Amino acid sequence: MLDLADLVSLWGPPQRGDGAAPNLQQRLGPVCTDSRLLTANAFFVPLHGERFDGHRFLATATEQGIQAAVVARDSDIPIPPSLLHWTVDDTLEAYQQIACLVRRNFNSAVVAVTGSAGKTTTRELIRAALTPLGAVQASIGNNNNDVGVPLTLLGVDEQHSAVVVEMGMRGPGEIERLSRCVEPEIAVITNIGTAHIGRLGSREAIAAAKCEITAALSADGLVVIPAGDPLLDATLARCWSGRVRRVALVGDTNNSGQPADDLGDYNPATGQIQLGNDSYHCPLEGRHNARNFMLALAVANTLGVAPSDLQQLDVEVPGGRNRRQQIGALTVLDETYNASPEAVFAALDLLAAQPGRRFAVLGTMLELGPDSERLHKAVIDHAATLKLDGLVAVATGLEAKAMSNASAALPLFRQVETPEQAAEPLIEWLRPGDTVLLKASRGIALERLLPLLPQL
Repeated sequence: MLDLADLVSLWGPPQRGDGAAPNLQQRLGPVCTDSRLLTANAFFVPLHGERFDGHRFLATATEQGIQAAVVARDSDIPIPPSLLHWTVDDTLEAYQQIACLVRRNFNSAVVAVTGSAGKTTTRELIRAALTPLGAVQASIGNNNNDVGVPLTLLGVDEQHSAVVVEMGMRGPGEIERLSRCVEPEIAVITNIGTAHIGRLGSREAIAAAKCEITAALSADGLVVIPAGDPLLDATLARCWSGRVRRVALVGDTNNSGQPADDLGDYNPATGQIQLGNDSYHCPLEGRHNARNFMLALAVANTLGVAPSDLQQLDVEVPGGRNRRQQIGALTVLDETYNASPEAVFAALDLLAAQPGRRFAVLGTMLELGPDSERLHKAVIDHAATLKLDGLVAVATGLEAKAMSNASAALPLFRQVETPEQAAEPLIEWLRPGDTVLLKASRGIALERLLPLLPQL
């Protein structure tokens, strides 16, 4: 645990307007950025965004008995005289610096996870795979950004044997900043896809942004990646010269020239993965999840978890991801949380492996930029190749046109503009025993369709 005196190493001596001598030997209280959650003895970090400024609550926070705060140098909001505080250039950066100090104060194994798709699922698989070591602290929900990553670190205490931190990004430089906050020992990159290509412009730029995870990776650390992607291998080689462990499944395409260190043989009928002399049950359905599980197995093996402790794991993933539901006699594959082209392809492959008639509801994939039409056409082409029985596209504009133009090979197709409108063709088409996949970007809110599905 940290004392207030430890913060002097970051920002120098604190200030107090009433001249009272501060007690810097007291333990650092709960670090909080949300004025609504402040308690007595909390350390307040007011953040400043486009629509809010936490500095407006300094007076109220002082009345509540907070321990101390950091204050932005350019803030013009009065500071209560009795408030012990440090003046900093950027309170968000200060928040991350505190989290990094906390991280350096414990000896738990620290694993960071990023990638274009499958980050959260892989995070949860790694969390489960590390539970034999003891309690595991891991990111929850969407806490994978500049605010959420420090929050995860600040929740670590002496009971935790490992920490798993998810890192997301919307542009270059973000993951580097998070890496310097976390200082991981193991970095996992799930894949390089086209999510956010509209913001970054190319897969090359996406690969460079994801490989920023190595910025503060310990010199004797490890990067775990899927084998076979020459772009990922080449990009990683430019920024990391340390250990790399590559995983793959038998039958995966490998265009990189770098063989897999761990090659698993996946049986989709049983969900078993044979890896060397050991057999593991993949906790989640689908080949893409088997590959994510291989990443988790590599992490667990590196940290000394015995294979016998990994053969049957229970994994709970957040809603809208890898969720199988029964609605009457209808099977629903709920993937409503988010979508990238690679994730949609994987979900369609999982759908195609289901018995009986198979239908999909695919919503717009956002932030694809100039590639958007091509990629929306590609997922419809893939659905047709898999011989699905029908598909509803929830889309407008050029994406809707691209999906409609590619739909000729599908037996049944309908394009609608809202999730609610997708219920009409499904009610017309679906019969008991059918399976339907729901997948779209978060902004489409495709989960609104769930309560409207027919009770067959």
